Amino acid sequence: MRLVIAAALLASGLVAAPALAQNEPFRIVNRTPEVAVGLFAVRTGRTEWGSNLLNRGPLGPGQTFALRPSEGAGCAFDLRLVLQAGQDVIQRNVDICTNRTVVMAAPAPVLAMPSLPGLPDRKPAPEGVAGALPPPPAGTARPNPNARVSTGTGFVVGNGAILTNHHVIDGCQRVFVRTPDNRTLPAQVPAADARRDLALVRVTGEAGPVLSFRSNPVRRGESVVTYGFPLAGLLSSGPTLTTGEVSALSGLGDNQQQFQISAPVQQGNSGGPLLDRQGNVIGVVVSKLNAARIAQRTGDIPQNVNFAVKGTEAVDFLRRNGVTPQMRESASVERPAAEVGEQVHPSTVFIRCEK
Repeated sequence: MRLVIAAALLASGLVAAPALAQNEPFRIVNRTPEVAVGLFAVRTGRTEWGSNLLNRGPLGPGQTFALRPSEGAGCAFDLRLVLQAGQDVIQRNVDICTNRTVVMAAPAPVLAMPSLPGLPDRKPAPEGVAGALPPPPAGTARPNPNARVSTGTGFVVGNGAILTNHHVIDGCQRVFVRTPDNRTLPAQVPAADARRDLALVRVTGEAGPVLSFRSNPVRRGESVVTYGFPLAGLLSSGPTLTTGEVSALSGLGDNQQQFQISAPVQQGNSGGPLLDRQGNVIGVVVSKLNAARIAQRTGDIPQNVNFAVKGTEAVDFLRRNGVTPQMRESASVERPAAEVGEQVHPSTVFIRCEK
């Protein structure tokens, strides 16, 4: 049985420290039949799970992970074990001062019983244990409300294919896509390119209409529209539209794979489409300039300096990974931004990353 000693766990109230009479190590045992890919231990009452403690590798069935609480951390801890299949086993308010070995076990299966009129077919999951019932069929998995979450935007580029940024899905244990008609779909990430900051996300079935990429060149000064989900939980829960222009045909440090744009973007816009005023995709929103850091260096605050991966880079990435993008030439007549937003809305999705 492998014993793993955790180190540098200040954020969760656990640190590798010399043994003390009142903060001896306690052990977490994986008593499930599956490999665990995530383990979280935080003081009871915290709203976030903190960092995954299995940073040196997974925890197999029957294996043990040892932790030493820091002085003053208290006795009450919440524990969460994330299994390879995506299920969670959670124990809350565990008294580690009296219970030095905590067994994380999947509950016994519920035996099938004949259905009776007016009664549910199965018992509900025990309180505090997520995923106690057998795994749901493909396409019906649900987000974990207790997970540490980051969010972003994506858009439909093919049947069941969604494009977003690599940094939106980087480090995710599970990825979910929420469609404009309010369906939440579990997703897989079959391809990613960290250099270009692009990722392909796959879902089962239709996620929305496919957006077309612009086939003719983009010019400096053209009007653009962004559409996405910035600052989820703080601003509107629905998508936000902003407008601006293509300021430069290269990005930060003369990066030829990006455009510089003046359209305002915020955290959460990442991965969303950058569109011309005909509604064709010309890029993928990727980042904004750190105004505070630039102000410290120059004494001036830059305004609306943001960046997008060029559509030509996105098209090449998709083709290399088995997706044939729709291409369309843009005419010279501009449409109102509101019309562009109405067109792109059914094709733009909210991406939830559980870490």
